Amino acid sequence: MSQVILNFQLACDNASGIPEKRDFIRWLKGALLLFRDYYEVTIRLVNEDEIHKLNMTYRGKNRPTNILSFKFESTSKVNLHFLGDLVICSQIVKREAQKQKKAIKAHWAHIVIHGSLHLLGYNHLLENEALVMESLETEIMQKFGYPDPYLGR
Repeated sequence: MSQVILNFQLACDNASGIPEKRDFIRWLKGALLLFRDYYEVTIRLVNEDEIHKLNMTYRGKNRPTNILSFKFESTSKVNLHFLGDLVICSQIVKREAQKQKKAIKAHWAHIVIHGSLHLLGYNHLLENEALVMESLETEIMQKFGYPDPYLGR
């Protein structure tokens, strides 16, 4: 049975404009179930202060960001289904959608899909990696009826 278990944490001051839990599950399924039929992921929605601190601590970047992905690394040989954590700054996601003139729900979907692919090991540090990852993101977004998130950049 195909399943995504979502541990959802709301740790930001303003919850307005945040998609429903079922939206997050749908987007996770769109990205993750391409690879395996069962996953568990935590999504934590935070304020800019928290994501800024996490970005500094784990990436050495002294600024807030829209999303951080923390892939779970198991030290045992047990096949665990927990994939990792996505920490998303709702304030930044909302601001980016406005600035880029994107539908807010489409931008949320893109951020979740982007982070999910990072949990699966995809990256965009090198140009060829970025092309593969962006192509997958676009394909998944279009399955949901959303436009290519990279158009117009």
